[in-house]
Amino acid sequence: MKEVILNSRGEVLDYSHSARGASQRKSDWLVILGHGVTGNKNRPLIVDTENALNKEGFDTLRFSFSGNGESGGRFEESTITKEVDDLKSVIGVARKHYDRICYIGHSMGAAVGVISAVQIEGIDCLVSLAGMVETRVFAQTEFGEIEPGNGVMWEEESCPLSKVFMDDLCEKIESTRPFVEEVTQPWLLVHGTADDVVLVDDTRSVLDTKGDGVSVVFVEGADHSFSEPKHKEEALSTVVNWIGKRA
Repeated sequence: MKEVILNSRGEVLDYSHSARGASQRKSDWLVILGHGVTGNKNRPLIVDTENALNKEGFDTLRFSFSGNGESGGRFEESTITKEVDDLKSVIGVARKHYDRICYIGHSMGAAVGVISAVQIEGIDCLVSLAGMVETRVFAQTEFGEIEPGNGVMWEEESCPLSKVFMDDLCEKIESTRPFVEEVTQPWLLVHGTADDVVLVDDTRSVLDTKGDGVSVVFVEGADHSFSEPKHKEEALSTVVNWIGKRA
């Protein structure tokens, strides 16, 4: 894939496509990877997941949502709603080359995946890593004491907190639970029990709603990004094996 990918606003979405070649490719699937809040396509968890999938013969595409990393747009305008539109643009281009697509989202990127799985054609299976469900709770817990327009996220000067972002999570969406109920695709959720950014209760609520309709793995002691090598290895092997059974 060499096309320039534009979202509906005409902003360029930065992406990296890793193709194994016909002789090494395990299947005709493409796995698309989306990052979380303040992230980009080069975050370690995203790159490590890509590498694990490539090693097993899967083609991958990791990208930065608009306003993040090297993608066009303003960070202040980055919201779940806008990122759903970004993912739609990525899938639209990817579908020219691949018949089947799995989307893996981390954190807020997982919330994007849940909504997209319901609203957008083209996602055949879904993986949520430390997936955000209660968007309003997250926003208020992490940023509720910061005045939008006059503060930044997690002391990152390049990530100003905007009213647009807070309104989208707290008022427009509030929770992805209504979408959770409508997801019909095969769905894997992986969450660390020591996650203090997106609480493991978010994934437990999906399990309570969907029951046997989803696959859920809790990684004991893992943080939000599965930072410890043993935790990351468990999470990634779970993802690769699960996708492999469906490819």
